[in-house]
Amino acid sequence: VGYRTTANPARWKGQLEHLLAQPSKVARRTRQPALPYADMPAFMQALRKQHNTSARALEFLILTGVRSGEVRNATWSEFDLDKAVWTIPAERMKGGREHRVPLSEQALRLVRAQQEVSFCDFLFPSPNRPRDPEADGAPLSDMALTAVMRRMELEAVPHGFRSTFRTWGGEQTAYPRDLLETALAHTLESKVEAAYMHGTQIEKRRKLMQDWADYVDLPKAHGENIIPIKSVNA
Repeated sequence: VGYRTTANPARWKGQLEHLLAQPSKVARRTRQPALPYADMPAFMQALRKQHNTSARALEFLILTGVRSGEVRNATWSEFDLDKAVWTIPAERMKGGREHRVPLSEQALRLVRAQQEVSFCDFLFPSPNRPRDPEADGAPLSDMALTAVMRRMELEAVPHGFRSTFRTWGGEQTAYPRDLLETALAHTLESKVEAAYMHGTQIEKRRKLMQDWADYVDLPKAHGENIIPIKSVNA
């Protein structure tokens, strides 16, 4: 007595889905803590004093504007060093679409340096595996890059550097918004425009990424008013 015998009117499928927005469309998104772009030159100088694989992976993440997982799982077969292009396959991209990353001079230099000490298929292998050429190796853990930032006592997260790059591009350059979004592998509204941007625009994106790499390489004099970032070798 008192129990409903018909279908539940509050169920999602077939009922509320026709009345309410999809949960994924209204879910609250938290903003990732990011470093202001004005602080980037000082941070990069401090980061380059960290002599470990995780620090190099974080540096590469900053130079390329990609996500942490895409860097940590990068393999040598994805790189064309002669053309200075890194092609991330669709299955490793959040949007499920292949992403070509033009490498700046600084990024290419970093990759070549990693090649000299390579012992497995991963560009940034976990140091917890033996340096055995016959071993498959393993990628860095998902907390490896965050750990670098914590040791440097920086209140930001690796993903925040994408926001730093985007803000710099929007406020300090004349590059079109769509070119900046494509560099971050964000999905553009127009599928035709998206295909065009990912294809023929790669040389324009190469100039963008080189300008970004040159900016974060600014001499220390340009960041004299920046609070020093802790330098820790680990």
